[in-house]
Amino acid sequence: MKKYIKLIIAAIVALIFIGTFMFLWQKSQPKPVVYTEFTPAVQDISRTTIITGKIEPRNEVNVKPQISGIISELLKEPGQYVSEGEVIAKVKVIPDMGQLSSAESRVRLADINLRQAESEYARTESLHSQRLVSDEEYERARQQLQQAQEEKAAAADALQVVRDGVSRSNASASSTLIRSTISGIILDIPVKVGYSVINSNTFNDGTTIATVANMNDLIFRGNIDETEVGQLAIGVPMRITIGALQDLSFDATLEYISPRSTESNGANQFEIKAAVVLQQDSVTAGITLRSGYSANAEIVLASANQVLAVPESAIEFQGDSTFVYVITGGTPTQQLFDRRAVTTGLSDGVNIEIRSGLTAQDKVRGPQVITEE
Repeated sequence: MKKYIKLIIAAIVALIFIGTFMFLWQKSQPKPVVYTEFTPAVQDISRTTIITGKIEPRNEVNVKPQISGIISELLKEPGQYVSEGEVIAKVKVIPDMGQLSSAESRVRLADINLRQAESEYARTESLHSQRLVSDEEYERARQQLQQAQEEKAAAADALQVVRDGVSRSNASASSTLIRSTISGIILDIPVKVGYSVINSNTFNDGTTIATVANMNDLIFRGNIDETEVGQLAIGVPMRITIGALQDLSFDATLEYISPRSTESNGANQFEIKAAVVLQQDSVTAGITLRSGYSANAEIVLASANQVLAVPESAIEFQGDSTFVYVITGGTPTQQLFDRRAVTTGLSDGVNIEIRSGLTAQDKVRGPQVITEE
């Protein structure tokens, strides 16, 4: 009985040893190398670049007061449309004491001159009725009276303008009424009622009452690297995608390339501007484009239509030469190849143009197939 047990144990050990040996032997055998196959295809290839920038109105102006004072009333809010000449705010004038004193002095002087002219006219008129003075002297006295009256009215208007910012004679064109200089959307009103404002002059830019822009005429503004700017030309079409409106894109036309670069993160960048085409259709109905939206512009730098191409992963680069491995036969597990020089052209990063060296009937070796063990 013990003899049979020993034989069984020996047989089991032998089987385990033989199985282990066969497993290790199979593992040590070299596996066939299998490559993917590509067939050259006729297709369109284009090389594009993406430029990051933002959407801006072409015409954006800051509305500033013509006089200094305090905001007494705001008639508009950001986002509202205003026409050229429409009132945005009202300013209460705080008169300059020097100007006010000078205007009051002018009024007093004009009043003195007027009283003197009236007295002179009355005396001349009396003498003229008695035929004691000539008609020329009478007309001269009347002219001096009219001039004195006009000077008094002008001095009074000037005093009202200095003191109140408006006079009776020009109330419709009052400088206390801040009017929009263009038609468009109000982007911002950085002041509130009670804010002090100053007019623009030689020494300062003045206080901005509102920023108004024509949102029907938009441009894309961005920067392109110096390695790509040489491939651009005025009039090149672009495709604009706005970050906040991922489902929409807009056509644009390049209209400006800066002649001077600016350094950004150690790289030279050139500013570009493109006119955005706003299509009026059901897709864009109700869509509001806002100033400052982040956007990406896709520009085609080069293109080749209906050319023979293969995946770039099938190309072997060696110095200035390029090669492919054309499958000449064999089995799926033991493929035979012929290394062939080819002339390449435009690449889009995935596919590359083949100008010579291949036909549409050839099969090209691609990357190795990685199999799981």
